[in-house]
Amino acid sequence: MKILAVDDNPDIIKLVQLTVEVMGHEFESAGGGVEGLEKIKETKYDMVFLDLSMPDFTGMDVIESLEKDGTIKDQHIILFTASFLGMGELEEELIKKGIHSVLAKPADIDKIMDKINSIEAML
Repeated sequence: MKILAVDDNPDIIKLVQLTVEVMGHEFESAGGGVEGLEKIKETKYDMVFLDLSMPDFTGMDVIESLEKDGTIKDQHIILFTASFLGMGELEEELIKKGIHSVLAKPADIDKIMDKINSIEAML
């Protein structure tokens, strides 16, 4: 699988990269929402880990852009968020829009692997 991580935290990028590569998948990263959106539009990824809270162009901005151009349903997006509390209604709404699921930060390797395995099983 080809997996993209979009996050402004280099430690999160390294964690996801390590996990993805240990599992034998291709990995790319983007350090912010604008770069991430460009990569998503240029390349077909099997899975995208997307940080919700980034400066300037957030994960929600990426989702809204993908929704506007009708390509959100073509993605397997896992939202990363440290503010998981109170996400119940928002998570349901985002899943209806087309994201796969939400993963609370700090995420450990096992949870990241579980998400990768769940997407891989769908493909």
